[in-house]
Amino acid sequence: MSNFQRIPDANEEKDKQLWELAQRRAGFKSHLLSYLLVNSFLWIIWLLTGAGTSGKGIPWPVWPLFGWGIGIVSHYLSAYVYPGVNSVEREYEKLKQQQKQ
Repeated sequence: MSNFQRIPDANEEKDKQLWELAQRRAGFKSHLLSYLLVNSFLWIIWLLTGAGTSGKGIPWPVWPLFGWGIGIVSHYLSAYVYPGVNSVEREYEKLKQQQKQ
């Protein structure tokens, strides 16, 4: 008995829905990493330019953090919370059914 997992052959058929879900989840992880790196860099720029010491108003990195954060939440929801909800796929199936009639 081996402790290694079997690696699927390249020719092996993949479950289409499972493959798409895996792609969405991998895409989300990549998106989250970009979000964290870029926003960290923006906060560092803000601190190094001396704006962190003035104490006036809302720091400008809050705005890209918030705006992009909306996209991150949406991406998370589509990859993990509501993975079966795919409007493009639903529309495609509707059109296929209409075409058969």
